[in-house]
Amino acid sequence: MNYLAHIYLSGTNDLLKIGNFMADSIKGNYYEKFDSEIKKGILLHRHIDSFTDSHPIYRQSKHRLHEKYGHYSGVIMDILYDHFLAKNWSKFSDEKLDDYADNFYQLLQDNYDILTERIKGMMPYMIARNWFVSYATIAGLEMILFQMDYKTKHRANMQEAIVELQDFYTEFESEFFLFFEELIISCKQKITELNKL
Repeated sequence: MNYLAHIYLSGTNDLLKIGNFMADSIKGNYYEKFDSEIKKGILLHRHIDSFTDSHPIYRQSKHRLHEKYGHYSGVIMDILYDHFLAKNWSKFSDEKLDDYADNFYQLLQDNYDILTERIKGMMPYMIARNWFVSYATIAGLEMILFQMDYKTKHRANMQEAIVELQDFYTEFESEFFLFFEELIISCKQKITELNKL
């Protein structure tokens, strides 16, 4: 799952959201240096990644991309699943996506000092281009895939995955719903478990 899903799956705890959001830039046991709520967010992020990568529905979705995009098929699939979350946001939240995005961007700005350098560098682009809201449209998704591709020096032409998305749109979306329902349950259980530590 990509950024929007990770934040959503963190629930209402702001520090948990921040930890989950910046977890990719925190390797190994380095997470132990952070505040306990940030730590829980990092561990939740790792749980989400592990659950996702091993899930048969997610693997089925990703398989459609693997021949053309190889190693990058997982990166693309995470972003495509965020598209379906953003597009169907009202099914998962009573808060408008625009408001949810604005509140999270503000949360990052209010807690700037505890963010990793990688997140500090990425944040201005994310906010300026409003990634969370952009996920909801094909045009926004294509822009985000192009930006991701730019980071990899155009090794994968990720933005071309819009073709596969449109060819298999119904299949991807139905797989997303089935998978995400299970992931929500798993994350609630994981948060309960982390809160007991």
